Formats: sequence, C-alpha cells, structure tokens
Amino acid sequence: MTEMIRVGNCSGFYGDRASAMREMLDGGDLDVLTGDYLAELTMLILGRDRMKDPTRGYAKTYLRQLEECLGTALDKGVTLVSNAGGLAPARLADEIRSLADRLGLTVSVAHVEGDDLHDRAEEQGLGSPLTANAYLGAFGVAACLDAGAQVVVTGRVTDASVVVAPAISRFGWTRDHLDELAGAVVAGHIIECGTQATGGNYSFFREIEDLRRPGFPLAEIRSDGSSVITKHENTGGAVTVGTVTAQLMYEITGPRYLGPDVTARLDTVQVSQDGPDRVLVTGTRGEAPPPTLKVSRNTLGGFRNEMTFVLTGLDIEAKADLVRTQMTEALTPPPRDVDWTLARTDHPDAGSEEAASALLRVVVRDADPQRVGRVFSAAAVELALASYPGFCVTTPPGQGSPYGVFEAGFVDQAVPRHVAVLADGTRVDIAPPTVTTAVEADPSDKPVGRPSAEPTRTLPLGTVAAARSGDKGGSANVGVWVRGDAAWAWLRSTLTTELVTTLLPETAGLRVHRYEFPHLRAVNIVIDGILGEGVASGARFDPQAKGLGEWLRSRHVPIPESVLAESGLA
Repeated sequence: MTEMIRVGNCSGFYGDRASAMREMLDGGDLDVLTGDYLAELTMLILGRDRMKDPTRGYAKTYLRQLEECLGTALDKGVTLVSNAGGLAPARLADEIRSLADRLGLTVSVAHVEGDDLHDRAEEQGLGSPLTANAYLGAFGVAACLDAGAQVVVTGRVTDASVVVAPAISRFGWTRDHLDELAGAVVAGHIIECGTQATGGNYSFFREIEDLRRPGFPLAEIRSDGSSVITKHENTGGAVTVGTVTAQLMYEITGPRYLGPDVTARLDTVQVSQDGPDRVLVTGTRGEAPPPTLKVSRNTLGGFRNEMTFVLTGLDIEAKADLVRTQMTEALTPPPRDVDWTLARTDHPDAGSEEAASALLRVVVRDADPQRVGRVFSAAAVELALASYPGFCVTTPPGQGSPYGVFEAGFVDQAVPRHVAVLADGTRVDIAPPTVTTAVEADPSDKPVGRPSAEPTRTLPLGTVAAARSGDKGGSANVGVWVRGDAAWAWLRSTLTTELVTTLLPETAGLRVHRYEFPHLRAVNIVIDGILGEGVASGARFDPQAKGLGEWLRSRHVPIPESVLAESGLA
C-alpha cells in the first residue's frame, strides 16, 4: 500500500469551535492536527492588538485550547501545527513552553518566522502599512518537524502549508516533487476551512442527514500526493463529492492556484466517492511556483460609523428619499464616503410589523473621527420627531470606529528571511525555490457550446446548481457546479459573464472573470471590486460575499427539461 499520513484540522478561522481540538484528538487516529487562524481580517485584528501591546499579536484561543489538550496530544503522539503565531510566533512558542511547564509536561516547541515584513515594507515598495506579511510556504515547518518538534507555530504561511509540511517531512519530498506538493496543497485547501468540507455552508445542505454539529475534516495524504478526505466516525455532517467540490471552489480564481512552493493545477483535480464519508482526490498536477510571494498588507483607512433606519408600511421609497435628503443637509460638509442601501424586506399587507418593514442603511467613512462620530449619529437621532411617519433606528448613537484596508503586495521569493527556529534555538535558514515560472493571470474562458433549443422551465438556478462564494481583498468569487453531464453541458454554455451581470445587478460596471473546471463540472466567477477595499472597510450588506453564491442560485433562469430530468425533477 502507498504510505499515508493522517492530517486533521481543528480550526478554520480565529473564533472557530473552541472544542474542536479536543473532539479531533478524542475522536480517532491522527498523526498531525493542524489549525488555520489567520484570515485577512485577522491580520488587521492582530495588528491592532500589537499596537496596544508589543507582546501580543497571536491567536490567544490557541493557548486556551492547548491548556486542555496538550497532554492528550503528547500521550497520543499527535503533532500540532498551526499558524496561530500570527504576528508573534516566537512569543507564542514561549507561551506554549511556559504552559507546558505549568502543566508538568515536557514538549518540543519550534516556530517559523520571516514572514513579517513590517519593518522593511517601505524599502520593498509596500508603503507604510500596519501589517505586511508574506505568505511563506511549507518547508520551514517541515524543517521543524524533521528536527522532532511536537508543536510548531508559524506566522503568515499559506493556509495549506500547515497541511503540506507534515507530508513533506514524512515522505521526504523536495522542491522537485511538484505533483506531490500540488496534491498536498489541494488536500490542505480542502480541509483548512474546517467544517466547510463536511457539510458546512453547503448549498444542498438538506441532503445531509445530520448537520447540527458537523465533524472536522482530515486528509489521508499519500506519498504520491493523492489523498482521501474524510472525518472521524460518529461525527455529524458528511464528506461527499459535493462537499469537497464546494470547498475546492472556495476563494480561488483561475485554474492555476499559485503558492510559494508549487502552482497547483486545479483543473487537473479529480474527485470520486471512495466509501461512506470518504472522497478520493487524485490527478493533481503541479508546476514550478511563481518568482514572487503575495504579501498581506493592512492599513488603517480612517473611521467609520453606520445607522439603520426602519421604514414601515406604505410609501417606503418616499420615506427613504426624505431621510437621505435630511441627512445630506445635516452633514455639511459631508464625510468622505457616504453609502446608502435600501433593503426592501417589507411585504404588502403583512401579518407582522417586522414583515411590513424595510431597512435603510447608511455607512459613513472619513479620516476625521468626529465627522463620523457623534456628529453623524446625533444628526440621525435628531430626526426622530421630524422625519417620516413611524421613524425608528436599530441602534443608539455612537462613536465612529477605526477600520482597515486590505491590499495585496508582492515581493521576490528571496526577500523574506524564512527561518525555522528549532526547539533548541537553532536557526535553520530556508532557501527559496531555485526554479520558478512567471505566470500571467489565467485568461477568462469563453462559454463552450450553444444553449439548448429544447423546452425549458424557468426556475431558480439553484434547483440544479450548487455554489460557494467568498472574499479575496476587494474581489469575490462564486464557484458554481452541477452534478450531471447534461447539466454541465448546459451550465458551461449558459453561465456567461453577461448572464452573471444580469442576474447580479450589483456587478454592473465591474470586471467579471470566468473560468471552467471540467473535471469538477464547475465554473468559477471572479468579480473585481465588489467588496471595495476589503471586509474591514466594506459597506456592503454581505462584506465577505459569503451569501453571494446563494443569491445567484436564487435567481431564475430557463433550465432545459433534459437537465431537470437528469436531476430527477422532470
């Protein structure tokens, strides 16, 4: 049999289920347990923590999990790898050693550093951000594991790297093992968001028998780079071709998935059911990585505030116009950015007051905290007896709060001083890859085939298609996939960028890209700029675009009868 390593996940974000580490350690066999704590927004949160206290900047919840679980992990021989170090991996490593001493445990703790470019940002043309962290690869973590570390913490590495590194260490892969590395990257991408691989946020969630508490995923990674995605027995959720496909389409762009160690060709990935709650992932091909590394940059963009007016009953549009006019006249000079959104959540002849109401939301941003603080919110509240009938707001007046702006930067692979700091303090320099390939952005695909001329029924797109969406800075992606050959022939000929902009009017005037993944029967749509300057500054109702795919699925399109028949809906 092909040699295999079992790598689990117990965190998809900073704030994920606190008991997951315990559940994964107690639930079944593992070789390695990983956790991802660092989203783009998290780096901003940790940056503000570090401003208040230079000793902070790591995910404090990880320490709380270890307090309960470190002894169990050591008893079971499970290695722990996470990026919970954030902006202070050395500090977190020291805290873990102190925790182990208090618990009477002996543990080998190592960390990886070199991603933090904050002090060198200006010289690298990255401006003067609050945080600037290069996305490092897996070989630094692998060096720590090779030296016998039982716990490894990192700063900003790619999400998949904490999963790839144990496979590198176990199988002795080098930078030349591109296909194997790419396969492990795909396995890491699938499990790094935790329960999104086991039924969480899944379009066809009603097909899953028990989704009350889905189990966290694990990957059985093989020496050839293939893997089986599964979960512990007797846990909730499900692992199916559908749940795995959905996660494969999460927060990606084109067929080439660029990383610091390898470029994984997502258009080569094949998935198949390998038994109950087991999905086999094979065929992934790898190419040399790009010569540059992505850098996560967060800056403080100013201050923001918001108010939501409740508009009830008749004349909703006129009421909204009145408030806009009154607030515009009251805020002179106006804040730098003023965004209004009217959500027509009201229903005619409603049986409850809430169902009869719409929501008018205004978000303001400015460099001056006073202009978006009490000056703004007091102006809204002062209208209480002088505006539309039934005046109501959802929150009391308050001060503005600081917000951040995310931007991606790029530096040469050799710029970060990538170092594995072993348990005994030895510092091992990690050389960048010697072979790289400059990759242009994948061009948008053109639709394949022509729409069918057969009879159709106009129904929600989600009748036959699933979707998953997410954010990347100011852009968003929506991966759409189907489960049958007839549906795939229809989807790839029908779901054009023009149709997307028609179905999603918010995309008007924005650049929309389209990419096909035939092995997955999927089309990925990337919408540039729909999230403005990123989640921390966004005024959009859904600032991380998590519901964008479900909105697209709810839009009505003509679906051929043959596609409906294939889906059992004839």
